[in-house]
Amino acid sequence: MPLNRPLIVIVMAAASVALAGCQQGRVIEELPVPTLIEHSARARRLRVVKLPPSVTRPPVTPRREGALPAGWVPAVAARQWKWIVLHHSATDSGSARVFDKMHRAKGWDELGYHFVIDNGKGGPAGRVEVGGRWAKQKWGAHCKVPGNAYNERGIGICLVGEFGDRLPSAAQRASLRRLVEFLTDRYGIAPANVIGHREAPGTNTQCPGNVMQRYVGLTLRPHLRQRSRLARAR
Repeated sequence: MPLNRPLIVIVMAAASVALAGCQQGRVIEELPVPTLIEHSARARRLRVVKLPPSVTRPPVTPRREGALPAGWVPAVAARQWKWIVLHHSATDSGSARVFDKMHRAKGWDELGYHFVIDNGKGGPAGRVEVGGRWAKQKWGAHCKVPGNAYNERGIGICLVGEFGDRLPSAAQRASLRRLVEFLTDRYGIAPANVIGHREAPGTNTQCPGNVMQRYVGLTLRPHLRQRSRLARAR
């Protein structure tokens, strides 16, 4: 029986569509994994290393190196200081409290020095005691000369001990050096104006002792001059 041509065309068209559909299905199955999936996987890997929202990092506390001891920086306006006058107590022991009592017994208003550096016999070796005069930026009572300039504008530092034939202890010298560095820097005091008590014109004393006086002239002042030169060179 002769075939109907229109029917044949329809059947062939349907077969082509079906075949094309199978081929399309195979092509879809063989497509590479979309890039979006790779991005999602990478994002998941990054999330693994993130801190959970509930976890916070501890605050970082900056280190404070060389913090100044309490009382070295007075709370009141600074006096116009020009000299630092170094003393020894000429006693085997003592402290700011002991010397304050001695000075009041002489009729003075309070401790005559601004600072006292202990030797271990009255206070821990090398401890710097801050006197009441320093807190008030008050004139000193430690270096009486005509005109009284070294009391009016001189910072008095007393090291406990007698230093006619020996040096202050290593702890005392270290504290003295640090204190004098601070004072010369802060108040613009020239190294030449860091003196032993006997160097003030018009005095008649052996203070601060022969050995300590040599230390002031041959070690402490040269150290301060070197610091000053280095600071200017920066």
